[in-house]
Amino acid sequence: MTCLGIDTSNYTTSVAVFDGAGGVNCSRLLDVRAGTLGLRQSEALFAHVQRLPALFVQLLEQAGRPRIEAVGVSTQPRAVEGSYMPCFLAGASQAEVLAAALGVPLHRCAHQQGHIAASLWSAGRMELLETPHLAWHLSGGTTELLWVEPEDRSVRASRIGGTTDISAGQLIDRTGKLLGLPFPAGKALDAMSREAAGQSAFRIRCRDLEFSLSGVENQVQKFAGTGAPPCETAAFALRSVIGAVRRATEQALARYPGLPVVFSGGVASNALLREALSDLDAVFCAPEYSTDNAMGAAVLAWRQEHENG
Repeated sequence: MTCLGIDTSNYTTSVAVFDGAGGVNCSRLLDVRAGTLGLRQSEALFAHVQRLPALFVQLLEQAGRPRIEAVGVSTQPRAVEGSYMPCFLAGASQAEVLAAALGVPLHRCAHQQGHIAASLWSAGRMELLETPHLAWHLSGGTTELLWVEPEDRSVRASRIGGTTDISAGQLIDRTGKLLGLPFPAGKALDAMSREAAGQSAFRIRCRDLEFSLSGVENQVQKFAGTGAPPCETAAFALRSVIGAVRRATEQALARYPGLPVVFSGGVASNALLREALSDLDAVFCAPEYSTDNAMGAAVLAWRQEHENG
């Protein structure tokens, strides 16, 4: 059985197929004007509508034009009441049309649920979809520590910690803008930080699994103002975030001992983060499945159909 997945997040258009063992994901970042820090929702929605047809053609060619037996799509950022972003309407509308035209079931999920499923599949840890675990969703819009448990062949993700203000991705992108890097700045900042020789960082206080990142932006600007090389500023920003994530993770593991910790979201592809947390029971997937992708929606659709079948 092959399932199609669709995800139209704020910055990535993606489609995927999954057959229970493997799959193919095709993604493309939305264009963002140089010197800006993102897109308006109306711009993102229009861009997704433009991008989806070509991505569908690319996906079907790469996957060998399989017979699609179910469609999965992310329709909201999180699986909680009131969670909404217009950009997801692009994927949701396409999914409804395709499912109706093909005469196959349609399965809806949240973008966050898709991130978790894609990470676990890519890491070879699908069994964790059947048991409680901890998960980080680290992205341009989200920095949440989650308690995850199985629910109806999907997952229920409840926030237990994380940032109280701006996300890790926002701090990274603002640091990237300070250093003249293109948006989104994650990959470029990661590569730049690898050239740093120092170990400077700003220690962020973490209480009850929560921390604030809003003040770190000023600390990054001050550090850069000392004449530090760009690579050191990049590493300073990343190490500061990583320190907060580590402290929150350690507090969570003290509260929930023995549970694995899954890392998802674009920031989870950061090499410094992976190195710094390698001594914990951390589950990291391939970097391309940390970033926004449709594979998770396809995986969850397949699981729903597998259960129903």
